[in-house]
Amino acid sequence: MSNQINEKAEKLIAKGVKIPRPDSIDISDDVDTGRISGEGTIIYPGSKIYGKSTLVMQGAKLGYEGPVTIEDCQVGPHVELKCGFFKKAVFLQKAIMGYGSHVREGTILEEEAHAAHTVALKQTILFPHVTLGSLINFCDCFMAGGTGKKDHSEVGSSFIHFNFTPNQDKATASLIGDVPNGVMLNQRPIFLGGQGGLVGPVRLAYGTITAAGTICRKDELKPGRLLLEGGRKSINIPFKPGSYQNVKRIVLNNIIYMGNLVALFHWYSNIRSQFISADFSDSLLEGLKEKLDMGITERLKRLKELAEKVDASKKGDSTNVLLTSWSQLESTVLDLRQAEHEKEIMDRFLESIYSGIKKNGKDYLQVIKSLNQNDAEIGTQWLQGIVDHTVTEVFKIISSYK
Repeated sequence: MSNQINEKAEKLIAKGVKIPRPDSIDISDDVDTGRISGEGTIIYPGSKIYGKSTLVMQGAKLGYEGPVTIEDCQVGPHVELKCGFFKKAVFLQKAIMGYGSHVREGTILEEEAHAAHTVALKQTILFPHVTLGSLINFCDCFMAGGTGKKDHSEVGSSFIHFNFTPNQDKATASLIGDVPNGVMLNQRPIFLGGQGGLVGPVRLAYGTITAAGTICRKDELKPGRLLLEGGRKSINIPFKPGSYQNVKRIVLNNIIYMGNLVALFHWYSNIRSQFISADFSDSLLEGLKEKLDMGITERLKRLKELAEKVDASKKGDSTNVLLTSWSQLESTVLDLRQAEHEKEIMDRFLESIYSGIKKNGKDYLQVIKSLNQNDAEIGTQWLQGIVDHTVTEVFKIISSYK
């Protein structure tokens, strides 16, 4: 095995990859060295690379602060994975993960998204420039907002997204911002103060600020609000396992979350696909779509588990339309991921994208940020239509949840 490892390391060195100690890295047999760029790429001692779908593009740095393990990840240009474990995730240009990272399947960091040390992510999507502090657990979240490096959404240190309930379910994904507006990179940033948390599933509007130490348990759909948790009386009451409250709100937030993932899938398929270049390869695009598929599948799985538990709590009462209609609901969501919607509006928006590419080249961030307000509104209208259509179609099936 050691000879095979050394042979693969030597192949990478011959391509130009900088490997200070070839004998200290582990490259599995299924790794395609042709998918690891030799242009400015550095792999530091202690790194382990696994998975046939792993992609490492030019200028990437793996393991500068400590050992790195990556498995079936797509790593874009000039990405820095400084130390930690990374599996089935995508990192777009100049994304950074700090020391002690733990990133699992279904995670996407878009351009210049940053996380400091000791951050855990799973089924998490961060839009460009979103920044996470240190000592954070932020699984099952979507977060957007902000316009650039000096105006970005941020999560303070020691923050947690509570994504597991006392009834042991995870139908708890939270929307911090949304896809239709967030992709335009023109929204007010969201700030989640340190030593705080969100109890999912929660939806927060752009411009929301939660003060340090605040635990947010409710949706805030009005933009530009400051949330500060005040003092509370002590509560000591009996807890009955298997008791479910606000099920309709939980179901609604889950369907809206999936609608946003469906809209983002259309965005990647129809808009991101126009930016294939040396900095954004076909393999990165396929990685993004694959992770969204994983995200939609995960949310369906968790919602079904919740439906089964709610059904069991009724002790034989077969009125749970969510569960009895599950097969139709699931197929509807999966079909909408591929179905065209409001193509005329999409084509109008694509014309502005083509014009932007002609002017700015295939620099995704520059093209999107240069859209005029009218063009951005057309794009948002198209994507919001996909979200609304998804929600409407699902609630036709489970009409009692309206």
